[in-house]
Amino acid sequence: MKGILQLAFKLLVNDSAKFTALLVGITFAVFLMVEMTSLFAGILNKSSSTVINVGAKMWVMDPAVQTIASSIGMPDYVLDAVRSTDGVKYAVPLYSGTALVKLRDGTYQAVTVIGLDDASLFGWPVMKQGKIEDIYAENGFVAIDDAEFVKLKNPTLGTDFELNDHRGVIVGIATVASSGLFGTPTLYTTYKRAVTYIPTTRYTTSYILVEPKSAADIAHIKQVVQSLGYVAFTKKEFMARISHFYKYETGLGTNIMLMTVISFIVGLSISGQTFYTFILENLEKFGALKAIGAKRHELIAMILFQATFTALTGYGLGIGLCAALISLARIRIPDYAAIITFGNLALAFAMVVVIAAMSSYLGIRRVLSIEPFDIFRG
Repeated sequence: MKGILQLAFKLLVNDSAKFTALLVGITFAVFLMVEMTSLFAGILNKSSSTVINVGAKMWVMDPAVQTIASSIGMPDYVLDAVRSTDGVKYAVPLYSGTALVKLRDGTYQAVTVIGLDDASLFGWPVMKQGKIEDIYAENGFVAIDDAEFVKLKNPTLGTDFELNDHRGVIVGIATVASSGLFGTPTLYTTYKRAVTYIPTTRYTTSYILVEPKSAADIAHIKQVVQSLGYVAFTKKEFMARISHFYKYETGLGTNIMLMTVISFIVGLSISGQTFYTFILENLEKFGALKAIGAKRHELIAMILFQATFTALTGYGLGIGLCAALISLARIRIPDYAAIITFGNLALAFAMVVVIAAMSSYLGIRRVLSIEPFDIFRG
């Protein structure tokens, strides 16, 4: 069998034109599939950036909330009721909203404002400059140093701005695990200052962050919150809810899926047709092998080896090309969303296996149908 596989390898690579065409087709298909799904994964990750950065185990919110950006205010009694629920270690309010700030040079910039609980500052970011306690200073805000930081004109400690006729001062610069999706810089401040500076509706509590005493208490907390007319989600559940919204209730998921399917069809058609042409051009060699005693399973092994080797090589090249281009894009575009996940790699691998299987099937059918007599007669 080893000799048969060596012969199959030589037959494959000696026809450099066909081998290159096969690699290009599969590489291009894998590149498109991974690029599209990676971009989608990056968008979904950024859509849950506040959930990731704050890190609360449970989130209480209005049932109509679908994304972190579409918060609906809750009355204060909900916070009191949650705090008094059995199994709750502590619960704090969180403000999440948008505002328009006037920078020092007179330009206006939309920002996302996160208001942390005044007493605990639960969910505060990792400080890069300054101390988190400085957020209590008059007009104090902490700017997040991410891809959108430059839109604030790269502020330093002491830089001031205007927010709804209120003066704001940068008292700290911090970093977070994930930057936002909508291309707006993020400012952290206290909950009280956020609801004072920014025009709000009657109710100002966007979310209630809950720390359960144990995992066993989560179900009871959810039940109590539901009886109040609101919902409680764990961190993973809330992220899944946000992802579901972008996947199925916007055109984003459908567009990405169509592009992935088109990439698969392109790869399948190119590789299938090219591999079948390769088999036809080498039909005499397969017929000769059959005539000198090559068994049926050995011919099948040759074709499977050739298709698998080509598919896996193209898969590796496609992944490498995608990773290289994403890295280059991030150098030029810091907020580029694409991230390669194990799920993306697994999906692309599964599709490559299908491409290899279909290509092999076409080749095997043709090779097994030939008769050595016909080859030598020709």
